[in-house]
Amino acid sequence: MTDGYTESTIEVAGLPIQVLRGGEGPSVLVIHHETGNPGWLEFHNALSGSRDVILPTLPGWDGTERGDWMRSVRDLAAICSLLLDELGVGDVTVVGLGFGGYIAAEMATANQSRLSGLVLVNAVGLQPEDGEIRDQFLEAHADYVKSCFADPANFTALYGEEVSTDQLVAWDANREMTARTAWKPFLYSQTLPHLLPNVNTPTKVIRGADDTVVPPTVADQYRTLLGNAELIEIAGGHNLESDAPEPLAEAIVS
Repeated sequence: MTDGYTESTIEVAGLPIQVLRGGEGPSVLVIHHETGNPGWLEFHNALSGSRDVILPTLPGWDGTERGDWMRSVRDLAAICSLLLDELGVGDVTVVGLGFGGYIAAEMATANQSRLSGLVLVNAVGLQPEDGEIRDQFLEAHADYVKSCFADPANFTALYGEEVSTDQLVAWDANREMTARTAWKPFLYSQTLPHLLPNVNTPTKVIRGADDTVVPPTVADQYRTLLGNAELIEIAGGHNLESDAPEPLAEAIVS
């Protein structure tokens, strides 16, 4: 396993995209949650033991430059696809975490030919048949993010006992970007249910057994709609990459 990664800035559609990259093997694009990119975690390190892991920060998140023209999740999916072009990456497995899963699903419907695999981890993007996606706008930033972890110690390990002012400012900006791109309807698409049945990419739909953000039925819906999908459940909350880094990495590469 490698402990190293490189940092670079790649221009895509006139926007500077910050990219962390590490490991060797088949390429894996990891798309972060709507709450932002916390950096290279134990999960990414575990995955990079056998994969070339590409971890971009979505434009507009975490203080990065945003494009005022970006108004949809499909725009973000296009940015991610263009980033792969700029990096010279052909076949790729796309791993989407939460909101990132929504983006990954949009990428698959737009051009599944470049995807060797699709992994949707506690993905939003579909209107739940039962329950609702948790409305983070009704909660304080720290309270919402803390609820994404099944083990509070994992939240503290990332953000400390007292969340910094800089982090709160970043979460506020990230929440604004979420609203700009996925507000109406909130965190789901009315077109994906019609497009996903045409996607035959081998897909792993991974659900956290203790996720309090996304109703469990959403994972079932993804498995049903996608033509070549399996459902995997792992103990942990919405942020499985922090609650269960090794089991999640193993599920992706197995």
